Amino acid sequence: MNRTTLNIKNRLSLRQPQTDSLEILETIADTITLAKGSPLEPALEKIRALYPTCTDFERNFPSICFALATGVGKTRLMGAFIAYLNLAKGIRNFFVLAPNLTIYNKLIDDLSNTNSPKYVFRGIGEFAATPPRIITGENYHYAKQVQTTDTEHTININIFNISKINAETRSGSEPKIKRLSEYLGESYFNYLATLSDLVLIMDESHHYRADRGMSVLNELNPVIGLELTATPIDSTGNRFKNVVLDYPLGRAMKDGFVKEPAVATRRDFVPSNYSDEELDRIKIDDGLRIHEKTKVELKIFSSNNGAPYVKPFVLIVARDTIHSAAIKQYIQSPDFFHGEYADKVMEIHSNQRGGEKEENIEKLLTVEDPHNPIEIVIHVNMLKEGWDVTNLYTIVPLRTAASVILTEQTIGRGLRLPYGKRTGNINVDKLTIVAHDHFQKIVEEAGKPDSLINKEKIIFIDDEDVDERKVVVVSAPVVVARYEEEKKQVIASTTLTAEKKEEAIAEIELK
Repeated sequence: MNRTTLNIKNRLSLRQPQTDSLEILETIADTITLAKGSPLEPALEKIRALYPTCTDFERNFPSICFALATGVGKTRLMGAFIAYLNLAKGIRNFFVLAPNLTIYNKLIDDLSNTNSPKYVFRGIGEFAATPPRIITGENYHYAKQVQTTDTEHTININIFNISKINAETRSGSEPKIKRLSEYLGESYFNYLATLSDLVLIMDESHHYRADRGMSVLNELNPVIGLELTATPIDSTGNRFKNVVLDYPLGRAMKDGFVKEPAVATRRDFVPSNYSDEELDRIKIDDGLRIHEKTKVELKIFSSNNGAPYVKPFVLIVARDTIHSAAIKQYIQSPDFFHGEYADKVMEIHSNQRGGEKEENIEKLLTVEDPHNPIEIVIHVNMLKEGWDVTNLYTIVPLRTAASVILTEQTIGRGLRLPYGKRTGNINVDKLTIVAHDHFQKIVEEAGKPDSLINKEKIIFIDDEDVDERKVVVVSAPVVVARYEEEKKQVIASTTLTAEKKEEAIAEIELK
């Protein structure tokens, strides 16, 4: 590890998988020539000798993939890559691909907002003096003009939302990355392609594997491509051939970088005794009871440890937009927890347009803020990626196959830790997935050695303990404290003020 890499690691407080990735980039950047038109085969042979899992760049330029599990910190690693290539190799031009609007907005904020706690360049002194210029789909016309007056220290980070890059338009014309009207415009695309030091960074890179999208990226002709994804598998099920680091979710869980997932189900529950609608309502009701208990647990932890309060929320996964609307109507009815959640629920799906979509995306981006009232998010087909939140604690997948419930994409949305590391408190470090309808299949899956859920993380909700306001959860081998026991803990606390004790007890008694 050279001095630049060591400084970036320390300044950005990189985790070990991030540090390993940065060291790999350092080695590769010192091994191959970072220049347009450099022969591919010699570069591939050198990288393959170092990292045998990389057998093909799969593009017309050197491109390497870092496969890191959800929650480990791919965006911060992206910032480390940019800082290293600039400070060690003098590279000034970067082109960052975002596959959708959610990721696009998140990247802009994380790479430019110096006031955000998630700002990825915090601690890099050289960037504090001369911050990188962020060029987006909204300002690139002006940006092209001012780039002609760049100093040798200016860094240009182009960020674009190219949701159609891996699909042809219906008319068979060029994908939108090359069309004049929406994303780049042909002139700006050509300008980027002429840059002698352009580095291409592909966030969620499994989106950029379709034939037409591949050909367009080849035309950019960057000096190197850096791919980041938790799922290095293309649309046909083939694993990427250019992976140089593989850090799967199982290792991230073992190393303590993410929450511990658990599956909740009612004991001796027979799904066939219920209609689809009845089953949906039972799962939603139980999910919200778990959520209310989680709110109390997080408030007690915050008070006892002097830590910021984390406002948890629930993600409900609907089958389609009609199903989603029906769920929202049920939650907003006076019969659902006495109407308590009527103004705390929102829907998000691809059919939303214009102002409604923008407003909902803003709510999603601020859902960690305790002042954001949203506690229930209903989504169709899951928020699969790019939604970087730490306060998702309960997932309720409705009418979903058991195999889907246990996949990394389903679990991954709620795995990020609110305090950056595990606290040792099971209630703070746990994600719960409600899955009454697939109990036996989930138990069978949990018995497999490579399962993300093990048998010790099956939570049983005892049916006789379920009433309108209260749920008792028993897990093996951990017994979760009942509410009366929680009240005793609050009363016995030596760190809480009398006022804080009253607030905590009031929250518990609402159950």
